[in-house]
Amino acid sequence: MKIKYLLLFASGLLLFNCSVQKNTQAINIDQQALINGIRTLSHDSLEGRNFASVGNKKGQLYLAERFQQYGIEPLFESGYIQSFPELLQGRARQMILPIENPAEDFSNVPDTLVYGGNVLAKIPGKTNQVIVISAHHDHLGIQNGEIYNGADDDASGAAALPVIANYFKNKTPQHTLIFAEFDAEEKGSYGAKYFLNNFPETMGTIKLNINLDMVSRNEKKELYACGTHHYPYLKAPIENLTSSVRLVFGHDDPANEAEDWTESSDHRVFHNKGIPFIYFGVEDHEDYHTPKDDFENIDQQFYIGAVTLIVEAIEKYDRDLID
Repeated sequence: MKIKYLLLFASGLLLFNCSVQKNTQAINIDQQALINGIRTLSHDSLEGRNFASVGNKKGQLYLAERFQQYGIEPLFESGYIQSFPELLQGRARQMILPIENPAEDFSNVPDTLVYGGNVLAKIPGKTNQVIVISAHHDHLGIQNGEIYNGADDDASGAAALPVIANYFKNKTPQHTLIFAEFDAEEKGSYGAKYFLNNFPETMGTIKLNINLDMVSRNEKKELYACGTHHYPYLKAPIENLTSSVRLVFGHDDPANEAEDWTESSDHRVFHNKGIPFIYFGVEDHEDYHTPKDDFENIDQQFYIGAVTLIVEAIEKYDRDLID
């Protein structure tokens, strides 16, 4: 009997050690850099990162510097920032001005050519198939004298991309991973449109867009993966992921228009061109598109858990979606 119990104990100890070993191999991201990144991008000094503003340009330069510090190469030889022109006409001119009086008539404002800037980096893969991992770095700027810092929307996604790139930089993925910090999402996804309309064939074939927009707070600890209604085969690789946050599917059924997020962020530009997408985000909270969307109101532990889960999802898709 003693020998039997001893064997059982030894077997249990072995299982325990295997469990510990498995846990020690968990995904490890640069958590401090993640938190510092969202803090920096949502700081008052960037004045809400409005399209074509000085604060927006500061955000571009900061993100380019983060990719460079991690040793992630730019997508193009010309550098990390892809400038794009946008002609703003009439009332659209208000989009790059502080809105002190939203009712003001802008019909007589002359057409204005302004420039946005996407921040683009890449990790070459083993094939010419591409996964674009995106977020948007712009927000709403200053309105009625108040700064809209956009910590969750979308400093959270923008700050995550360099950290995710750093995780993958020494792993030689199957796909080429392109990290796209898009500008002007809040103004009509001009940056994402310019990127896709000018994407060189020599860069490979885009198989998937993984878009991060609002991933740093949710009272129910839920992170949504939107897109599997349109692309059902994208559900199986990630439906059993475990994390400190709960992964939920939905918000992508056109039959429920009020709850459908298919057109809610830059992933729509990919979808409208027939490129599959998964959009990671949270349901709207009380600070959404208000001056209270500040760093102090994010949930740091939720944010770390959400980004860790997204990294694991990227790994699954990179492994499973190769033709």
